[in-house]
Amino acid sequence: MAATDSGYQATGGFDDPGTVLVSGGAGGLGAAVVEAVRDAGGKALVLDRVPAPDVPHEIVDLADGRAAEAATRRLVEHAGGHLDGVFTAAGTDTPAPFGTLPGADWERIVAVNLLGTAAVLRAALPALEAGGGRIVTCASTLGLRVAGDASAYCASKFGVVGLTRALAEELKGRVGVTLLVPGGMTTGFFDEREDKYKPATDAKLNRPQDVARAVLFALTQPPGCEVKELVVTSSWETSYP
Repeated sequence: MAATDSGYQATGGFDDPGTVLVSGGAGGLGAAVVEAVRDAGGKALVLDRVPAPDVPHEIVDLADGRAAEAATRRLVEHAGGHLDGVFTAAGTDTPAPFGTLPGADWERIVAVNLLGTAAVLRAALPALEAGGGRIVTCASTLGLRVAGDASAYCASKFGVVGLTRALAEELKGRVGVTLLVPGGMTTGFFDEREDKYKPATDAKLNRPQDVARAVLFALTQPPGCEVKELVVTSSWETSYP
């Protein structure tokens, strides 16, 4: 069945997204995107701190920018130097008052969420430019507004918003760039938090599989058609707008 101009097929599935590198692809939203890419006929590559079963991957701490760049280049080489898309899902947070969170912990959040995103994109860019590929970055509703005890997370996600908007301007006509702004999801992201920082037991959160469909939609747009920004939350999201 021929695809429509939006990249969504009349059969109810997406175009083949090609080869897509996913940071943080071993779990949560990243793993859901890996599954969506493979279900659509594409090939996924994963960067994460833990192995990604049955997917070509590199184990790397994205807080180390140079290591993240090197691991990205190795995965691109594994794919024959060809890359159609990148989704930067990797993220971390440790909620705490600004004055009590140790400096190293505060800086690690920014390093993973913002600097790690930039490192992966920097290393992937030559392959993306060669084939007119696409970037989808993962910010947060807390990249558009703030919350107490989340200064590092907000700073990093505000940074991802700025980075992505700047890249969209710089790379227009060469690489597609989309900013994803997700709300809370039913992933393991909240598991290690203190109870007071976890969603309420009756909180209505999105399934990562549903958000992954939005990512795949952005990755499969035709050349020259840009989905600039996507805000994807549950109907009851309290952190947006």
